[in-house]
Amino acid sequence: MIDQNTFFDKQVASRDVSGYYLIKNGEFAYNKSYSKGYPVGTIKRLDKYSEGVLSTLYILFKATHADSQFLVTYFEGNKWYQEVMKRATEGARNHGLLNISPKDFFNMHLFIPVKSEQYKVGSIIVKISCLIAANEQVPKLVIKIVKNFLANSLHLN
Repeated sequence: MIDQNTFFDKQVASRDVSGYYLIKNGEFAYNKSYSKGYPVGTIKRLDKYSEGVLSTLYILFKATHADSQFLVTYFEGNKWYQEVMKRATEGARNHGLLNISPKDFFNMHLFIPVKSEQYKVGSIIVKISCLIAANEQVPKLVIKIVKNFLANSLHLN
């Protein structure tokens, strides 16, 4: 989830946010809009901001019986898609939105391991993400070193 000004390069929503949902940092939002790569919509956690507002078309929730970091990873996958499709009503697409009620959404049976396993998986994913981020800098450093070496070696001749 990002700021509308960042995404659209302008403010598209009304300044009057009455009738919108307030989402707080660490809470999740299910966007029922489907798009390429997201056939049943997407679920994201608000991490970048302390709070935000969302249309009532979203379904909001917070992790209570599962590790929040594990859920971030879980919802990046597709294991939950089948449960959404089971609960979506006939004529499941309505103006670009999947037709699933909050009640049906919260009655999904997700296949989530016990909390001790969730913590392990979440911890491993965070460590891998940090390693990837750190290693993305390596090629840039190598290129910089090579450029400096070449520049210096040209001055030596």
